[in-house]
Amino acid sequence: MVIITRKWAMANGRTFKIRPIREFVEEAVQEVDVCAGGVIIEPFANDSRYGTVTNDLNPKFSTDYHMDALEFLKERSEEEADLVLYDPPYSLNQAVQMYKSFGKEKLKPGVGNMVYWAKCKDEVARITKVGGVVLSFGWGTNGMGEMRGFVKEKILIVAHGGSRNDTLCVRERKMEHYQPRGKALKRSGKASESTSATAKEQ
Repeated sequence: MVIITRKWAMANGRTFKIRPIREFVEEAVQEVDVCAGGVIIEPFANDSRYGTVTNDLNPKFSTDYHMDALEFLKERSEEEADLVLYDPPYSLNQAVQMYKSFGKEKLKPGVGNMVYWAKCKDEVARITKVGGVVLSFGWGTNGMGEMRGFVKEKILIVAHGGSRNDTLCVRERKMEHYQPRGKALKRSGKASESTSATAKEQ
């Protein structure tokens, strides 16, 4: 069962500073025992401080790495993360403008190509432990998806009013060992995602 919640909050360019989203993130963060070696990975960290391993292309942020997100994810170990906070640019245009400003517009595949973002999700699936959680943020609710071995648990819709797009936050749990596309998933639990949902509006 997927729990769907809708809340209202002022928009903010720093996603995790929006109160309902911050609470959504901190709920998941608190489930990870960092003192016991739990790993939280942020490939698009910005100024967030939730991750134990952080990356952002912009060198002005004090992250552990300043790499292209896909290359950063490729360097992580398989099934390393208990939690991944996946907060990329929300549109291809945003991505192209951001990467161009740092001289990364000639990546292959380029960030203006959906192949690039599919590969990022493939890598997130690879590095997340079975039983681990991925929080995805953007203007859609596709998340990692069943094809990568994930089941949706919660969707938070944050409305900002006026002509602004809602921010959509998706919590998914990895139920299967990830295998590259075209290969069967190794099952370790329930794979099918329930289509029923409990919706509540606050």
